[in-house]
Amino acid sequence: MLISDKKKIATFYNALIQRDRSFVGIFFVGVKTTSVFCIATCRARKPKLENVVFYTSFKEALDNGYRPCKICKPTQNANKAPEQVEMAVDLVKNNPKEKISDQVLRKNNIAPEVIRRWFKSNYGITFHAYQRMCRINNAFQELKEGKKATSAAFDSGYESLSGFGYTYKKLMGRSPQLSLDKNIILINRLTTPIGPMFICATEKGVCLLEFVDRKMLETEFKDLQRLLNAQIIAGENRHTKQAKKEIREYFDQTRKHFQVPLHTPGTEFQQTVWNKLRQLPYGKTMAYGQLAQNLGNPKAVRAVASANGHNRVAIMVPCHRVIGANGQLTGYGGGLERKRWLLNHEKSTTTTLKG
Repeated sequence: MLISDKKKIATFYNALIQRDRSFVGIFFVGVKTTSVFCIATCRARKPKLENVVFYTSFKEALDNGYRPCKICKPTQNANKAPEQVEMAVDLVKNNPKEKISDQVLRKNNIAPEVIRRWFKSNYGITFHAYQRMCRINNAFQELKEGKKATSAAFDSGYESLSGFGYTYKKLMGRSPQLSLDKNIILINRLTTPIGPMFICATEKGVCLLEFVDRKMLETEFKDLQRLLNAQIIAGENRHTKQAKKEIREYFDQTRKHFQVPLHTPGTEFQQTVWNKLRQLPYGKTMAYGQLAQNLGNPKAVRAVASANGHNRVAIMVPCHRVIGANGQLTGYGGGLERKRWLLNHEKSTTTTLKG
């Protein structure tokens, strides 16, 4: 939302001048004279009050034609997990079978209140719910390897088998004995120069990579769980880790091809379109009609557009490279300004890229 209240504008401008860290992520300031937008702590020379506008989200700044500042990197740093949150997540990763209580957090100089607010705002769940998901995922993997439910329960930090069974069934949809044929989808979060994204993966590969503000995200989650007979829980595996590395290299302009395995359920036609999308050259664009023609069915323009819109793996399956017949940018789940940014990013690459 564009801020129009004069008192709030004055408060935000003062925070910008003072580089007040407490306002990071609260507002995004667009500078009319440079067409860039920043966060409160930007080190760049401060613009005059009459030359700025304030937005409540970076997406609104992007949608209004402003580019991310190269100095403060607003879309990364405004959504990056604070140091205390990263420390808390490391505690969970390094102690996968232990419950990290508020007391443990405080002993590690971490404020539980900060952790709770961040997880609720960025994941939509509590920190303790995140922990439970990670512990249940760990137990699920051990059960699949033949470990007994009793051992998995107590090794995961549960004081009773009934408590473990209740939590397990709540998250996995079935009891430990009946769930071993059920798949799980692990969800994690990553930050990019154009906003945070959710990444999901099964044992076979990445099945979703979407910006967290995508409108159809909840529908995509439901479809994935139905199509893959799976539950989505927080966690990581080798595919999410590899994908994070490759996405970082893509934005650093050192990678143009993705090698991480994908697991993208869909119709035969959708699969054909998505495979063809992955063959579109880096830095190039193609019209929907041309894509349909390449598939051997020039009349299937609408069907191709529909399949393109149902792609759940942004960037890696580069639907942003498909444009309208007149050369204009058309619909993109992450927003047209992100689509424009990605295309400009690829065209501006001058470094040597690895495949």
